[in-house]
Amino acid sequence: MTDLKVYVAIRPDEFDRLYTPEAQQRLRSLAQIDVAAGDGRAVLPDDVASGYDAILTSWSTAPFLPGVVRGPRLRLAAHTAGSVRGLFPRTTLENGLRLTQGGAAAMAPAVAELAITLVLALLRNLHRHDRELWTNRDWAAAREPELGRSFAARRVGVVGLSRVGRHFASMARGLGVATVAAFDPYADPASADGVELVGLDELFATCDVISVHAPSTDETRHLVGARQLAALPDGAVVVNTARSWSVDQDALLREVASGRLLAGLDVFDEEPLTADSGFLGLPNVIVTPHVAGGTVEARHQQGDIVVDELGRFAAGAPLQHEVTVDAYDRLA
Repeated sequence: MTDLKVYVAIRPDEFDRLYTPEAQQRLRSLAQIDVAAGDGRAVLPDDVASGYDAILTSWSTAPFLPGVVRGPRLRLAAHTAGSVRGLFPRTTLENGLRLTQGGAAAMAPAVAELAITLVLALLRNLHRHDRELWTNRDWAAAREPELGRSFAARRVGVVGLSRVGRHFASMARGLGVATVAAFDPYADPASADGVELVGLDELFATCDVISVHAPSTDETRHLVGARQLAALPDGAVVVNTARSWSVDQDALLREVASGRLLAGLDVFDEEPLTADSGFLGLPNVIVTPHVAGGTVEARHQQGDIVVDELGRFAAGAPLQHEVTVDAYDRLA
């Protein structure tokens, strides 16, 4: 029997959604596991820092005070969901707790897939054909506009060459896009993998498809504003599956309400999106309810990554997905 003790602060149904039976079996072979009970938010025990070596968290984990995870035994927190910021403030790392995450790498391809899907749907008028058939059952009317536009013929711009941004760029090239450019002041030109790095204003002045994949930091607040959007040509497509923080949504709403731009949006300043939102009901806008990272395969990979990280931790090996103090502020 292993001496490693792990507390799973994840609601049981979500635990089963994230960790396959095989992953759960591997988890139990690595450590003694206690799983939170009940249907509500999973609460960390008051003595978790003295009674356990590691904790697993996710979307269903209840918020906690930083002092709860500060103690003589607890050394690792493994977050199975996306952003760690909602649960773990920077001070958590500064006080010595190691933090790793399973969500970022696992969900990146899924988020990029939805971004590509939104671009394709908007360029080919898929949503308009479908809405007309659903609403009026009129075959002839649903054929308008009859002609869409080719994705391969577009010049594609990426705001933020993050994990997701790189997946998006790769998928775009796989669909025949010849020119993919990106703005990312932290990107290394040597590892840009064929993506042309340009300034932000140049990106918007020269591209007719923009996909936003920037993290939420002080530097990215309304990074994409009225000036950048005005530089796009008529009929350009703007997609955001990252964070609404980096796009001035009022400026974007003005552009799409005028009919000049098309938009595919999975994230909003206020969520859930209110029923009176100006983005709803526009023929040139597709909205989705913050589901970009949600695929069965992504969820299972999230759990697999965390189990792998726990195995490395138990063996004293380097963690592959550790969130360091230096990287914390650049995360989504």
